[in-house]
Amino acid sequence: MILVTGGAGFIGSHVAVALLQQGRDIVIIDNLCNSRLEVIFRINELTGKDFPFYQINLLDQKSLDEVFKNHEIEAVMHFAGLKAVGESSDNPLLYYRNNISATLYLCEIMKRHHVKNLVFSSSATVYGETEQVPISETCVRNACNPYGRTKSMVEQVLEDVHASDPSWRISILRYFNPAGAHESGRIGEDPEGIPDNLMPYITQVAIGRRESLSVFGADYDTVDGTGVRDYVHVMDLADGHIKALNHLPFQQGVEIFNLGTGRGYSVLEILHAFSLVTRKNISYEIVPRRAGDVAIYCADSTKARAVLGWEVRRGLIDICRDSWNWQTRNPGGYGVPIPALQPRVVELAQVME
Repeated sequence: MILVTGGAGFIGSHVAVALLQQGRDIVIIDNLCNSRLEVIFRINELTGKDFPFYQINLLDQKSLDEVFKNHEIEAVMHFAGLKAVGESSDNPLLYYRNNISATLYLCEIMKRHHVKNLVFSSSATVYGETEQVPISETCVRNACNPYGRTKSMVEQVLEDVHASDPSWRISILRYFNPAGAHESGRIGEDPEGIPDNLMPYITQVAIGRRESLSVFGADYDTVDGTGVRDYVHVMDLADGHIKALNHLPFQQGVEIFNLGTGRGYSVLEILHAFSLVTRKNISYEIVPRRAGDVAIYCADSTKARAVLGWEVRRGLIDICRDSWNWQTRNPGGYGVPIPALQPRVVELAQVME
């Protein structure tokens, strides 16, 4: 059985669906601080599979220990954590306590129950500002905001855990700009408040929830002056996590993999592609650059292709299409539960206070 922490979040929910569709048994933990119980219902709806769900915080060691006592967990896929870069700068103590302490508790309880297989959801933000493009796993970790530093510190913790006990098998996945949604339109990205990521901001403008998009800087040395980023479809990311999980029995120690396409698109190129797909013109305004932003940020995913056999199968058009499909089917996000599913899901969901 696979424990998925943060399984009601954007990436965790898509990975949970992929695991269930491959016949894996899973347990989901999520405190729902940035997600909704509705996501759990929809994972069940999409897969037709039952699974236990616990609404707990990883900082609650007693409840977390009970999860391991109640289930024969063989591996953990760890997505739980706060992830807003701006918020991390405003409230760094919250991010250090939540993202680092929670992972320490998780690893301690994993060790207590002899569970030593882990796939960790990291981020390209661990690299910080770098002149090397595309960015490979050998680049120095130089995170420039508290969120990125929490990811970098957790990576160091995991490396030290393995150094102390080589029987641990740990895969660290650094992904670049997750985007898109499940092709069904039933699960997708539903950020709280103002979106930090480009694609949900665009879709919210397109559907009328926001007036216009702010484009930070148009004087970079890029094709059109706007920043270039590597956008990878969330379902390709889900596939990368499955491949990393399947590879754990064959690897020794800690392996780090970039998950990205290696192809960057500027903000204006994204807007153009979105307009082509949806026939919606997006209002935008050029505003000054943000501190710390770089011109181009793209992944070198050679290692993931060679070692995991991971391939990107979806492109920018798929990202735009699936993001818009999600937004049009859920104009207010996960706001309204599905009453017909309630009795069925309550039976499978073990929600612990």
